[in-house]
Amino acid sequence: MPETDNRPLPRRRPCCWTLLVIGVLAFLFLLAATAALYRAGRWLLVQDPLQKAAAIAVLSGRMPLRAEEAAALYRDGWAPQVWITHAPEPGRELQILGIDFVGEDFYSVRVLLRLGVPADAIRVLPSGAVNTAAELDLLAKQLEQSGGRSLIVVTSKSHTRRVRTLWRMLAKPGQSLIVRPAADDPFDPAHWWRTSGDALEVVRELLGLANAWAGLPLHARQ
Repeated sequence: MPETDNRPLPRRRPCCWTLLVIGVLAFLFLLAATAALYRAGRWLLVQDPLQKAAAIAVLSGRMPLRAEEAAALYRDGWAPQVWITHAPEPGRELQILGIDFVGEDFYSVRVLLRLGVPADAIRVLPSGAVNTAAELDLLAKQLEQSGGRSLIVVTSKSHTRRVRTLWRMLAKPGQSLIVRPAADDPFDPAHWWRTSGDALEVVRELLGLANAWAGLPLHARQ
């Protein structure tokens, strides 16, 4: 009988066409990812057409830009009230240390008053909210209690898409949102990668949107 050759068969090397296809697909993926990042700043910026609403809400942060925009909207007659949210930090930590803290909402009120909003049209919402989702949940409840159906929310340019996304998750049935960016916000959506501040905003908003799309599994520290 002839002897059997038990040597293992040599492995086939990948065909050059297979390697070429993989290389082309990797290049196209990289190109698409680069194009998406290039347009990320523009994509994050959204705004809705103005219409009459029950109130104009100023989210915490970026003081005084958001309060200034809210004052302009009030003077133009888009809503009869301005609502202000406020975060519990760092006031809570300072209170533990026995240090008095004047919160951002105090200065936002002062900005509104200086820019022509009467005191009886300004309302500081009663409870602090630790993040944007908590702020919008509070606003939806306040809107329901007031009997209103629509709300103008003023925020920063890069923050507008996340606000709209969260509102759709948290709003009560029949409530509508008009999201407006602060006109004087220096964020440059077309060239966000040129400054560290704009780049950090884009990264933070993309991560925040990912958390929202996942159902908010990550919560703010209480």
